[in-house]
Amino acid sequence: MFVTRQTRRLAFVSTIAILLFDILLGSQAMGQTRGGVEIKTITLGIVAAKNQKEIEEHFREFVRYVATKLSSMSAIEGKIAMAPTDARLARLLTERKADFYMESPYPTYLINSVYGAGKLLLRRWKGGMADYHALIFTTRNGETKRLEDLRGKLIAFEDPGSTSGYFLPKFFLSRRGFKLSQKSQVGANVAAGEIGYIFAYSQDKLVDWVLTKQVAAGAFSNDDHATLDERKKSDLTILAETDSLPRHVVSVRRDLAPTLVTRLEKILLSMHQDAEGRSILQRTGETTKFETLPGGELAMRQRLLEVFYFSEKK
Repeated sequence: MFVTRQTRRLAFVSTIAILLFDILLGSQAMGQTRGGVEIKTITLGIVAAKNQKEIEEHFREFVRYVATKLSSMSAIEGKIAMAPTDARLARLLTERKADFYMESPYPTYLINSVYGAGKLLLRRWKGGMADYHALIFTTRNGETKRLEDLRGKLIAFEDPGSTSGYFLPKFFLSRRGFKLSQKSQVGANVAAGEIGYIFAYSQDKLVDWVLTKQVAAGAFSNDDHATLDERKKSDLTILAETDSLPRHVVSVRRDLAPTLVTRLEKILLSMHQDAEGRSILQRTGETTKFETLPGGELAMRQRLLEVFYFSEKK
């Protein structure tokens, strides 16, 4: 999940290369459209370090539906390619062993803009949500009343791979001039001029650390906050809210034939209008529907760069 500073600096170079690639790809699109696109498989790439078999089975029905809708003259097989890391999924896309994937904003930024392997396509309403944001919170009866009070103290993030539970709140604080330093445990010493951070790896532990004042603050998504019981909600106070980003995004590999991209897009956009498709969506991470990206692909790509790339430079 983590990338080096040198790798992150390649984001802009990758973006320029991607724009040039798009121009070249567009010049070839007419010929591909006239000749048609013959494919035998459509492969969904998924990042999962654990429980790969269970996760693969969870998405199998969804991929079969997409493959069936894509089939016309000849049958198309729906496949799933599992990857333990974002870097590995990027490689699968580059090697044409995966055709599309669905991820939260930060992994999408890495795979598409840093590794240059994918291109944004659609927004996915996951868990009934189109967008989400991060909340930085503390206990209502504690000493922390504002963000500035976090200097010299610990904040708990949810998980090192989480967009809303780590990257969004971390970059939010960085953009406001706070220096953050990772610590190994609760009770670690934190320099007066910085904010120390640790990972709780579960929502329950995160909230418990805050309520018992083992850490000065915590951070997770607004939908995580919505699941708390009313007693815990009343014991917490919100210090800050980050900007919103799409809950999940669909991307395709960069060299996927334009006619196939168009067909895939049409299938996903109309899936919730079909009884079978709607039922499968509900069983696939409580997906409500897919819809076009707000502002289009270029605007959303720039948005992710603004949130993640520029923040990482600070």
